[in-house]
Amino acid sequence: MSSAGGKVTIAEVAQRAGVSKGSVSLAMNDKPGVSAATRQKVFEAARELGWLPNQAARSLSSTSARVDNVGLVIARPARFLGLEPFYMEFISGIESVLAGRSYSLLLRLVRDVGEEIDVLDGWGRSKQISGSIMVDFTLDDPRIPAAGALRPPTIAVGHPDLTGGLPSVWTDDGTAVTEAVRYLAALGHRRLARVGGPATLGHSAIRSEAFARAVADLNLEPGRVLPTDFSGEQGARATRALLSSAQRPTAILYDNDIMAVAGLSVATEMGVSVPAELSLLAWDDSQLCRLTHPPLSAMSHDVFAFGAEVARRLMDLIDHGEAEVGPAPTPVLVPRGTTARLR
Repeated sequence: MSSAGGKVTIAEVAQRAGVSKGSVSLAMNDKPGVSAATRQKVFEAARELGWLPNQAARSLSSTSARVDNVGLVIARPARFLGLEPFYMEFISGIESVLAGRSYSLLLRLVRDVGEEIDVLDGWGRSKQISGSIMVDFTLDDPRIPAAGALRPPTIAVGHPDLTGGLPSVWTDDGTAVTEAVRYLAALGHRRLARVGGPATLGHSAIRSEAFARAVADLNLEPGRVLPTDFSGEQGARATRALLSSAQRPTAILYDNDIMAVAGLSVATEMGVSVPAELSLLAWDDSQLCRLTHPPLSAMSHDVFAFGAEVARRLMDLIDHGEAEVGPAPTPVLVPRGTTARLR
């Protein structure tokens, strides 16, 4: 039943279950990558050999035991996630709450929403998670009907107009965009542009609609909106296109900090003085905004606190079956060195 020293090894469990040693390790450490059937075979083999290495394995071997994991799937390239300040801060905020409750975060990066649905469905069916956090809602999001069948409680990060009745937490991006446009107009800017995210993203659409409405209400020139994938490369490309156009804007509002930093570099490259000739306004206000020269003005949003609030409300949903829903604090304007009165 056991090795010569009397201690059961992973290799013996793998042989008994008819799977690889890697599958045993994934199953026993509650990692994705093995099916529910394989996981069950591993636990049965371990029990037969008298080997259950930790409490996690004992919990997972029982369908009635509580699973202290929260799932988060993000349909973004891994390289992008490492560069994007928002998600690093957001995940840190989530972890700050989960750690206090001895929960773990299962994070998976996928290519598209279809793959995300498959991952969430797999986690739900195999009871690997107690709840999930759903982000980046699109218009007519296909995850909404799928979420009802997954069973684990789900908190949506998005405006209720986008989340199909799921309990949600959101920021009032429309109000924040309106404040930004009014501020730039008060500085004398009449020709504004916005470098946004993918047009299919719900919060991008909300910001675009608010931008167009605010520009019209103030009788400014029609504003241009250029969609991107949120990367610095596309932010730079969009800025270059705007500054090369015949109707060059005098102020640009960006949908995240990394694109605003890239835009500032492009303005310098093209000899456009910031803020004398061009005002730039970032979104989220990460540390990046304070490291540029001049430092970037921004719509400031405490993303760490936002992530922590999302996690707290999910814990309430898991523990009590209900959670308070509603908006988080609206991003507020923090003027710095990249916005000024138009000369």
